Amino acid sequence: MMSEFLAGVRRALPVVLSALPFGLLFGALAVDNGLSIGQAVLMSATVFAGASQMVGLELFGTDASAWLIAASIFVVNVRHLLYSATLGRRMTGFSSGQKAVSFFLLTDPQFAEAEREAEATGGFSFAWYLGVGVAFYGMWQAGTLTGAVFGRLIPDPERWGIDFLLTIYFLGLVMGFRKRAFWLPVVAVSALASVVAIKLVGSPWHISVGALAGVLFAAAFGVRGQGRADG
Repeated sequence: MMSEFLAGVRRALPVVLSALPFGLLFGALAVDNGLSIGQAVLMSATVFAGASQMVGLELFGTDASAWLIAASIFVVNVRHLLYSATLGRRMTGFSSGQKAVSFFLLTDPQFAEAEREAEATGGFSFAWYLGVGVAFYGMWQAGTLTGAVFGRLIPDPERWGIDFLLTIYFLGLVMGFRKRAFWLPVVAVSALASVVAIKLVGSPWHISVGALAGVLFAAAFGVRGQGRADG
């Protein structure tokens, strides 16, 4: 079990290092938006969802009502329903408690690494999954704390393009699935839907609209195309 846990940690390390600047950015922006260091770390420890935490920071300082903040964060996280549905069927040997821990640790890179592992080996153990998740979770807390403590040394993170690191990071995740069948049409439809949505309904709704459009397109045409190919 320990060997599988350590294998998961090693698997996560390259992605952890690439995502660390995003944790630093959140810590710096949290303090800059009025949160104390303790509040910033507590938010990362309990929410553990970078995009949602960023949306929360943007809305906490406005006159937005509590329901609007909650709805916005929910919309950003709708994709996790899709992640859970996909990974849930692979957790056949997990207990209820293990599934609860697994879904709490579920993030975009966690989903991507778990899918790659399942495709390569036919599945993954809870120990391996936990190793990946603990590595990401530890990085996020360390990044938040470091960014909150030393973030004021960077007067304008956006000026240095640090905020763009998240975009590069997500592009890397998407490109990791480029060898899958029907990848390019799904990405194109998702991107187009996101562009249209950000013009019509704005952020952060465009994230979930794009994700939902890609999923529906893949379900409607990708599976049908696969069926024809198999026949």
